[in-house]
Amino acid sequence: MRALHSNVSARRGAGNERPSSTVIARITARKSGRAGVGWGVVFGLYVATQAFAFATSYKTPAARHLLVVEFAHNTGISALVGPANNIGTVPGFTAWKCLTVLAIIGAVWGILTGTKLTRGEEDAGRWELLLVGPVTRRSAAQQALLGLGAGALALFVSSALITAAVGRSSKVGIGTGAALYFTLAVVSGAIMFLAVGALCGQLATSRRQAAGFASAILGASYALRMVADSGSDLSWLRWVTPLGWIEELQPLTRPRPFALVPITCLVIILAGATVSLAGRRDLGAGTLADRSSLSSIRRLPTSPLGLTLYSSRSTLIAWALSIVAYGLLLGSIAKSGGKIITSSASLRSVFARLGVSGAEAYLGVALLIMSVALAFVAVGQVSAARKEESSGQLDNLLVRPFSRSTWIGERIALGVVVIVVGGLLAGVATWLGAVSDHAHVHLTSMLGAGVNVCVPALVVFGIGVLTLAIVPRFVSVVTYGLLAWFFLIEIVGGAVGVNHWILDLSAFHQMSAAPATPVDWTTNAVMAAIALIAAGLGIELFNLRDLKGE
Repeated sequence: MRALHSNVSARRGAGNERPSSTVIARITARKSGRAGVGWGVVFGLYVATQAFAFATSYKTPAARHLLVVEFAHNTGISALVGPANNIGTVPGFTAWKCLTVLAIIGAVWGILTGTKLTRGEEDAGRWELLLVGPVTRRSAAQQALLGLGAGALALFVSSALITAAVGRSSKVGIGTGAALYFTLAVVSGAIMFLAVGALCGQLATSRRQAAGFASAILGASYALRMVADSGSDLSWLRWVTPLGWIEELQPLTRPRPFALVPITCLVIILAGATVSLAGRRDLGAGTLADRSSLSSIRRLPTSPLGLTLYSSRSTLIAWALSIVAYGLLLGSIAKSGGKIITSSASLRSVFARLGVSGAEAYLGVALLIMSVALAFVAVGQVSAARKEESSGQLDNLLVRPFSRSTWIGERIALGVVVIVVGGLLAGVATWLGAVSDHAHVHLTSMLGAGVNVCVPALVVFGIGVLTLAIVPRFVSVVTYGLLAWFFLIEIVGGAVGVNHWILDLSAFHQMSAAPATPVDWTTNAVMAAIALIAAGLGIELFNLRDLKGE
């Protein structure tokens, strides 16, 4: 804050100090740029993994033909991840596996980053120091948008460098121009929803509300895209949803650059609306009226756990619905996925030694993504606890007859319950989806698999609680970094043959491939004990430090 204030007080004649009229752009660019580079590397490595996985797993024309037969006309899978065009080739398969997945991940990143670096900075009071000077609300919004643009550029460049390098491999064979166009399509989701997040920051009265508005837009966009891909008669709906425009770009198969026109127009319109609304409202207010009233405030819960449940109820419900929906979709394609495994000689031999095949073999691999989703839930729980402290809400609780141990203990208990319930929901929903597709999967095995996918999330959660107690300002960095590290080791390490000592550092690698293999309760107990020890130590250390703001 002191450094920020010195920037605000800078004047033209202040020697080598930079002018305060660009400080918001520089700060936003620095923060979004760092995140953009990190996620760009993740995007590039994911593309590399999928491209090399296809080249090594589907070496024969027969295996590739079976892949096309199973997935090219499967409407359920098309609704989930988009049409499977030319998936018998490395470029076509890579585009199919990566485009929709990375576009949605990029959109989520765009929402979180766009709302954090606009409405979040305003809620924290940082823009007040700048707006007392020559910076107006409109220029502040313009600078923030420029900074967000720098983050999008960093995401594109870092991802494009890796994708282009991978494409030069003789096993992949993707030209540099095609790789750049593909990267542009992949990051288009992030670019559009950075702008959506910035606009929602002007409409809402808080960052949480702004993220909720933007998430609703993303959910509606994905729903429309799913409907459009579920039948040829509804394909025109792709042109009314941003995610549909990304799909219409058709990179690495039949490029259609014309779809960049609505993407570009949307970003320009949203940016213009953001700047316009910023100049019409008061600082700290939202364009949309706050409908809270005194009577509704009086009905708010007053206990730590009650307030936590009240403030996070919409987020928890959204996660629960997402997990159930994904589980149903995952189960509904388990039978087809099992057939694909049998087409790969290497995978078939591995699962044959384990005594399983078909849907259970497929789910044993596919449920890794469900475990990653639960780990994101764990990170969200720790970040929400940090937000209560940094925003001052915890100060108001601790002046009442509530101890620090009570607050953090209830927070830990809630996080554990949310993670475990999420895992059980995942198991039941996946079982229901598999049964609907007449796949032979047992409920008991899926419940065990649901508990199994919770354990890595509990490890992330426990380490996150310990980080909250020691270095609270780095909670997000440590937890997201740990999650990314676990995931990259598991995905990339297995593909390139990393030493097993490094692979063992990933909690996802320690997780058994249930229901394809029996749940390793001993290993799970060890990982749960690590999480418990980290959380317990976090409680003790939290009681010894002062409360800290942003």
